Amino acid sequence: MEKINGSWCFTHSSGEDIYLFTLRNAKGTEVCITNYGAIVTSFKVGQANSAINDIVLGFDNVEDYLSQDYLAGYPYFGAAIGRYANRIKNGEFSIDDKKYYLVKNKGADHLHGGTTGFDKKIWFCDSYSEKILALKYKSIDDEEGYPGNLQTELRFELTDNDELIHEFIATTDKPTTVNLTHHSYFNLNNGRGTIGGHLVKLKSTAILEQDDNFVVTGKLLPVVNTMYDFNKAKRIDDSRNEADGYDQTYIIEKNDMLSPVAEAYSENSGIKLQVFTSEPAVHFYTGKWIPPLKGKNGNSYGPFSGFCFETHKHPNAINIPHFPNTVLRPGEIYHTKTMYRVIS
Repeated sequence: MEKINGSWCFTHSSGEDIYLFTLRNAKGTEVCITNYGAIVTSFKVGQANSAINDIVLGFDNVEDYLSQDYLAGYPYFGAAIGRYANRIKNGEFSIDDKKYYLVKNKGADHLHGGTTGFDKKIWFCDSYSEKILALKYKSIDDEEGYPGNLQTELRFELTDNDELIHEFIATTDKPTTVNLTHHSYFNLNNGRGTIGGHLVKLKSTAILEQDDNFVVTGKLLPVVNTMYDFNKAKRIDDSRNEADGYDQTYIIEKNDMLSPVAEAYSENSGIKLQVFTSEPAVHFYTGKWIPPLKGKNGNSYGPFSGFCFETHKHPNAINIPHFPNTVLRPGEIYHTKTMYRVIS
């Protein structure tokens, strides 16, 4: 891979070089992204007391994302997820009456693109400037069982308004299924402690029912007057069993990205995170399965150290006809856009 003003980190076992790219805005906010897994390794914002608050979980060194300790309990810190976010029932689906069988990497099901999904791929840096990074990856026909060669571009932009935007654009040469997302874990207290005290708001009236293996069934469950209702901001730990947290897909009210569909606020740091998206769902996950890890800045991570707002179409939609279409055909362009705005 050609170096384009990125910082060289190491040479991968494949022989390809791994780099770290830094985006900076006029306020001094910095976002670091590596071409390994398109991972956002840090998102540093300034505060009124001149302190720097890194609001995403991760590691000081990019090589740590390949360590055996991390991969053993792998939580997908800050990575691109593809070709398909979340779970596909029994690791199989049909397009045009043809059956396809995917790698089963979560029991009997397929999770987050398989054993070696987009999160572990080495992306090509197509362009890089002070505030914009464009990465590309070509997923070959039959990779993890998916049909077609899928050309994917992931474009990051950091604005002077402390907005981190990511856009996925993809094309294929055969009918395939695509449902991409990004998997940053947020902790608005500089990554310290657990996130139970964060106030969260989700613009949603329903979640997707899940079976015992967390695969969605096709049924919508109203959230009003349940523990899943975040239409009014409340603490994460207010009404949910503390041992379980949240791991649900929320159907959001479409608004053409004119207003936030999700937000979180830390009274401790005074930082608010707002999420805007073109997608019809946000998966809210509070990190129950984060394993004990030594993270950035000397922080110790474990269950509930961070939360995710994963924006995408409905999980398992390829197997549920009344869910949004996730089939991409030759000549079509897949496009999604999500923006994280930080107010400090």
